Amino acid sequence: MTKIIIYDTTLRDGSQTEGVSYTVNDKVKITHKLDALGVHYIEGGWPGSNPKDKEFFETMKGKKLKNSRLAAFGSTRRANIKPEDDANLKELIASKTPTVTIFGKSWDLHVTDVIRTTLDENLKMIRDSVAFLKSHKREVFYDAEHFFDGYKNNPKYALKTIQAAQAGGADCIVLCDTNGGALPEEVAKIVKDVKKKIKRPLGIHTHNDQDLAVANSLAALNNGCIQVQGTFNGMGERCGNADLCTIMSILHTKMKKASIPDAKIKMLMDTSYYISEISNYTLANNQPFIGHSAFAHKGGVHIDAMLKNPRAYEHIEPEVVGNHRRLLTSELAGKMPIVLKAQKMNIALDKNSPEAKQIMKELQEKEYQGYQFEGADASFELFMKRRLNFYQPFYKLEGFKVFTERKADGSVAAGATVRLKVNGQDEMATIEGHGPVEVLDRALRTALQKAYPALKDMHLSDYKVRVLDTKEGTGARVRVLIESHDQHDSWTTVGVHENVIEASWEALVDSIEYKLLKDKK
Repeated sequence: MTKIIIYDTTLRDGSQTEGVSYTVNDKVKITHKLDALGVHYIEGGWPGSNPKDKEFFETMKGKKLKNSRLAAFGSTRRANIKPEDDANLKELIASKTPTVTIFGKSWDLHVTDVIRTTLDENLKMIRDSVAFLKSHKREVFYDAEHFFDGYKNNPKYALKTIQAAQAGGADCIVLCDTNGGALPEEVAKIVKDVKKKIKRPLGIHTHNDQDLAVANSLAALNNGCIQVQGTFNGMGERCGNADLCTIMSILHTKMKKASIPDAKIKMLMDTSYYISEISNYTLANNQPFIGHSAFAHKGGVHIDAMLKNPRAYEHIEPEVVGNHRRLLTSELAGKMPIVLKAQKMNIALDKNSPEAKQIMKELQEKEYQGYQFEGADASFELFMKRRLNFYQPFYKLEGFKVFTERKADGSVAAGATVRLKVNGQDEMATIEGHGPVEVLDRALRTALQKAYPALKDMHLSDYKVRVLDTKEGTGARVRVLIESHDQHDSWTTVGVHENVIEASWEALVDSIEYKLLKDKK
């Protein structure tokens, strides 16, 4: 069975995502994460284009990779100069990477209108550059930029460009859909045509401007390409590149084509979220295979079927790619999530019992008011325990006060005072800071820390507000979702009210009480 070679370009193409900017240390961390996954090639950047990428390759010279080969990226020589005089090619040699990837022009429009040279000179630039790099004992991949557009416009010339790369000794010729405008049937046909005329191994590099990057990559792999280039989470310029997470998942679970080691596939979700976190790039919940919602079930009919046979509404077992199944709690889900949550609390609850029916009724009313428990499991667990009388409060609120002040110099300050009754003792804390929710959170935890010192370990990691009744203007209800962390776990809580501070307080209280309940177990 032919192994598909995975070539990751997150650190170069992915870094061109709007809003993404890696430090050298970021790039080193991602490199080691991809190496641990078993990706075959990691394209580290373009050392001839900016100081940061040059520093990255200098940093990596002393570091060993266990599974991956590092590649430096660049272009063919400029027109009408010798390869040994081209600064870009010299930087590629100086990077000391075992593999070098260069791109050149395949579309005659780019030759005449963009780099403005002759068609013959472009062919020499390709052949000379590849041969020069091969003479320095490098493995050389040639990216045929805009190949599919070029082939559709002038097939004879596009073919000549990759034949020039072959003549120069390229180890793999990568066909690029740089504008992302090709269709899968076009990719399949063109790859078949090229394979008849090129003896070197072929690769595929696609962009996602029509949401077809994965489909086009798979079409190429099904018709003779053995290397696939892409980025994690589909990051990249404009609409992004082919998503390697999806491609590797499909190769492993559907097409039965070998790529990275089978044992590593279960690391896909972890690797994906690690890279998205470092990239400060929000991953869509409905991302195929590795998204939080990829195996989440909300409808009551779906959940009932899933409990009988998971294959009913899942195309693979989520654990294969490191994900897990979630049965969401909502007014659409029926009583089964209530029964299952009760079971986790060691409470026997029948879905036809009066208690289950009453909880379901209250849940539907809550969601009608704007609560959303599917994304706030901690609040739902507290809701259940309160309704089933399996919960004792840890303190009693006597009152709280929050203020904000805009000073004459334009600075803004906030303060909060919280008064509690804790184990029969009066406790009060006053905190000043920058934002009303921040100071309210700190004041609540400060008032409780004498009795519950473990609260020092927790912190808020995310805060979201959504206006629920937009027609009501400033009097609209808002929903606040708060994500909290401690050293071992994370959890999400929800609050709803016309007053954003009250909604925040409700979510904060649930967050604190869930932490105390969790530590008590």
